[in-house]
Amino acid sequence: MEDSMKPYEVGYSKPPKRTQFQRGRSGNPKGRPKGTLNIATVLEQTLREKVIINENGRRKTISKLQAAVTQLANKAASGELKALQLLSALVRYADERTTKTDLSSSAPEEIDERVVFGILERIGVANTEVQEDDAKTIGE
Repeated sequence: MEDSMKPYEVGYSKPPKRTQFQRGRSGNPKGRPKGTLNIATVLEQTLREKVIINENGRRKTISKLQAAVTQLANKAASGELKALQLLSALVRYADERTTKTDLSSSAPEEIDERVVFGILERIGVANTEVQEDDAKTIGE
């Protein structure tokens, strides 16, 4: 018998032919509408919107994020405990991000140097003078 003439066996991972997805047609035709924004995008857009505030009798245009941080700092300065806790958490978060950025810029150079040195050592290309010089620079 030919393959096309054999009866189709329904079972595990073999659904009936009539219920299988048709070729060229999506299994989820409506799907997610194009242009739908996720929560992070909506939040970022909202915080970047401009607002007009009065500061010392003058009108000023700043972002909503700047306005919110300013209000939080003012409440913390007036002695509100919850605002002080939130502000200190924000400051810690900002410090951690800048520290990670500073460490990541210098660390790969040393790591790359050790990796290259190890590769050269394994293939036997590095001579003893180069190894001694590199050992001194890595140890420093």
